[in-house]
Amino acid sequence: MTLDDLKARINAIEEGYEFFLAYAAQGLAGDQAGKSGEQVRGYLRGFEEALDGLAGAFRAHLPGGEAATAGGDGAANEAAAAAEAALEVLHRDAEASRALLRLVAAQGAVSSQLIDNLNASIHIRALLTDVFVLGELVGV
Repeated sequence: MTLDDLKARINAIEEGYEFFLAYAAQGLAGDQAGKSGEQVRGYLRGFEEALDGLAGAFRAHLPGGEAATAGGDGAANEAAAAAEAALEVLHRDAEASRALLRLVAAQGAVSSQLIDNLNASIHIRALLTDVFVLGELVGV
């Protein structure tokens, strides 16, 4: 996976979250009302798709991440262990977030209140923090 591919995933996550913040503020009873109602499912889908294999996408670009799969010694092993631990956290947070995104998308109507609750989820917030920290380390 190229760095540009990773950037595209991060952008999909950030754009989705920003859209969700705006959608939550609209007070819509369901996604049948207005243009943003039509868009919410696309953002839910794009956000979820960006999470598929996200930890692996970071692995190749994270300092110590390649050593985590290729082996190493001394400082390289320490960096690899730290990278692998962080990637495991990202994987867990991404899977928890995907479960919530799928649940919301499966509803007959996606209200602003439902999206507001999704935004407030500790899993989504943890995921965003993971992505911001790891993104900073890989320079995106």
